[in-house]
Amino acid sequence: MHRGSLVAAAAAAAVTLGSVAAQSSSSTSATTTYHTVAVDGLNVFYREAGPRDAPTLLLLHGFPSSSRMFDSLIPLMADHYHVIAPDYPGFGQSDAPPPSQYSYTFDHLASTVDHLIAILGIKSYVLYLQDYGGPVGFRLALAHPDRVKAIIIQNAVAHEDGLGPAWDERKAYWKDRAAYEQKVISNFLSLETTKQRHIGSSPNVDRYDPNTWTDEFAHLSQPGQFQIQADLFYDYRTNVAAYPTWQRWMRYRQPPMLVVWGKYDPSFAIAGAAAYQRDVPNAQVHVLDAGHFALDEKTDEIAALVSTFLATLNLGD
Repeated sequence: MHRGSLVAAAAAAAVTLGSVAAQSSSSTSATTTYHTVAVDGLNVFYREAGPRDAPTLLLLHGFPSSSRMFDSLIPLMADHYHVIAPDYPGFGQSDAPPPSQYSYTFDHLASTVDHLIAILGIKSYVLYLQDYGGPVGFRLALAHPDRVKAIIIQNAVAHEDGLGPAWDERKAYWKDRAAYEQKVISNFLSLETTKQRHIGSSPNVDRYDPNTWTDEFAHLSQPGQFQIQADLFYDYRTNVAAYPTWQRWMRYRQPPMLVVWGKYDPSFAIAGAAAYQRDVPNAQVHVLDAGHFALDEKTDEIAALVSTFLATLNLGD
């Protein structure tokens, strides 16, 4: 081959490789950046990816996780969406002041996230809610209904249908905190329970990274966490009391809705998924062979469902 042909072939190969690299960049963690910003006197951590002028996907994590639970999903969404995933106070990399300095209620967590969103200048968003992200996100939705372009539910409950037998003792805790706190919260924070939140009764145990629950357990074992989580879970009773209000809001607003539900969840019953269709008949509901943290084993499937769902919507401001 002549030198000129070799140069041309090399240039063509470089263009091809560059194109492949550009295509694959959306599936690498390099698209995610990590930030801390002062919100109401606290350092609040968040992950961010994607173009800032694109529609925003606001990812709200569950207990006892953090925005880290979305590590695998964020890069898959970042080509077309501006993705924001914060850590609540008391979780992940955000500050965890003692309850004497920060009131650990869902109202307060929602207020902190709301103020973060204001600081970031975000005017509208698609809510992605998992576990504790449900109570936080529904409070945002009721406070700013016109900002909500759609809602994605991943094992987050807004109906008592979703509260299985495990909640009987938890409800007793709400009625008599002094009598039940040590037992209920110690179990919540134990290594075995932290592990079971992930694997549940899933037959796909080999799909789970043990670092997820060992890291969460290490966080829950830090000084002050017992009281933080005890206060916050005691306040969970306000969420159950608010379910009828959230349901009325959904029936009135009829937000575009996608529900993805891991059926091996040890805490939230499958009936909680179908219940959303009572309020939003057009909600898309998918029950997956996964656990409470369905992204642990169904990242690609969930990403495809989310992408298809969002592609049908008009997400302009």
